[in-house]
Amino acid sequence: MPDDLWARIEPLLPVPPRNPRHPGRKRLDNRKVLQGILFVLPTGIQWEYLPQELGFGSGMTCWRRLAEWITAGVWQRLHDGG
Repeated sequence: MPDDLWARIEPLLPVPPRNPRHPGRKRLDNRKVLQGILFVLPTGIQWEYLPQELGFGSGMTCWRRLAEWITAGVWQRLHDGG
């Protein structure tokens, strides 16, 4: 993904707060997850078949993040021009 495109998208992504009492695993980098989403959507493969070797995280991670971003209105703001 080109840096200029990422610079336009990154500010639109929500940053969920971490619970210090239950920090869990650190979230996978948003840029990598977005690349996974952009790999799956045009190819039409099932989320579960996203190759781990690509480094985009699991298909389930990408699917959940996509749902999170849709709920947060990220895609709509992107289409509206930010």
